[in-house]
Amino acid sequence: MTKEEVLQKCKEFDVRFIRLQFTDILGVVKNLAIPISQFPRALDNEIMFDGSSIEGFTRVEESDMILKPDLDTFATFPWRPKEGAVARIICDINTPELEPFKGDPRFVLKQTMKDAQDMGFSANIGPECEFFLFKSNPDGSPSLLPHDKGGYFDLSPNDLGENARREIVLTLEEMGFEIEASHHEVSPGQHEIDFKYSDPLTTADRVTTLKFVTRIIALNHDLHATFMPKPVFGINGSGMHIHISLFKDQVNAFFDPTAKNELSQTALYFIGGLLKHAKGITAITNPLVNSYKRLIPGYEAPVYQSWSASNRSALIRVPASRESSTRLEFRSPDPCCNPYLAFSLIIKAGLDGIINKINPGAPIQKNIFSMSPVERSLENIAALPESLYEALVEMEKDPLIIDTLGEHIFNRFLEAKSIEWEVYRSQVHSWETEQYLGVF
Repeated sequence: MTKEEVLQKCKEFDVRFIRLQFTDILGVVKNLAIPISQFPRALDNEIMFDGSSIEGFTRVEESDMILKPDLDTFATFPWRPKEGAVARIICDINTPELEPFKGDPRFVLKQTMKDAQDMGFSANIGPECEFFLFKSNPDGSPSLLPHDKGGYFDLSPNDLGENARREIVLTLEEMGFEIEASHHEVSPGQHEIDFKYSDPLTTADRVTTLKFVTRIIALNHDLHATFMPKPVFGINGSGMHIHISLFKDQVNAFFDPTAKNELSQTALYFIGGLLKHAKGITAITNPLVNSYKRLIPGYEAPVYQSWSASNRSALIRVPASRESSTRLEFRSPDPCCNPYLAFSLIIKAGLDGIINKINPGAPIQKNIFSMSPVERSLENIAALPESLYEALVEMEKDPLIIDTLGEHIFNRFLEAKSIEWEVYRSQVHSWETEQYLGVF
């Protein structure tokens, strides 16, 4: 869209306030609200903010940052009044010299898409976003009580979250999403919403939009929506399986009707690259201490580095669809990851596999969770990191990570997450006091 078209839409929808949105290094959505009178200035890249106040951005002495709106992301908030409406537009972060800020996650993903383009590829990505709906306490704070007792694909009355989920879907559709499916997931109070795949940047923008829209609509139903990977012990956690395909000259580069499993050599090399770098990218795709409470055997989340044409215990699964729908499903990420950085690393890992012709080995068709350590060793199946600390160690060892993220984001992310681990490691948790206090 052009500036004139965006301003005309503001008149049509009687927009009075604009939220200029961006995402910090940790994947948290930030926004600066301005009245419509200031919007022309924003469209001329004249709105600045203090980058030193944002996690991982800049130091105080170089804090001025410019918000550069991406005009194609303009959308109004359907849940706000129609008169005096509120709209949002997603922004890139620029320096005062109008150069892209190297600490902007959106910039990293744009660079990755250019790297793929230089190799003749374009990527499509489609995520499966899972979340929990919990009851709110009388004071409005979130509880850990699920809203229902439903299970996989359940209907009402077991699925009491159906009305909230329906409103979330309708709101997202009004904001330009094409929703493909929504349903109750395996655990009580757990839900999933899937939207149509698109290019990586558009998809990352939509993931961040889905998360804040879901939280807002849940509040309107006196519920708390959380994308925390493992909020409740003993049940499945929430993941964000990522489906990815590559196209070359508008033809799916992963499909070869003459090959085994109809997977091209490009697809196999891409899988090889993902497997090679899986440990290194885990700190980004699973960025919380809590992420590793989900990545344990017995709860469907992948734990071991392997691939399969059908096996859901594998880290990388190839769904049955072929021809233009041929794609890979990377199953370890969770919805708390920064999608801009996660998508960047997944693509770059796969491209590295293509460049260096990395063989992924044979697919594993057995249930990996039921295999013994000796059996996994014989099949050369390694485990993913078991904690945020292990993931950070692997991240530091993999040159592709710093090459993709750049020194600024790499160092700031590593610093923030190392502090998070140390704070967690030094705490005394309730399990410890319950287990030991009365015994020793």
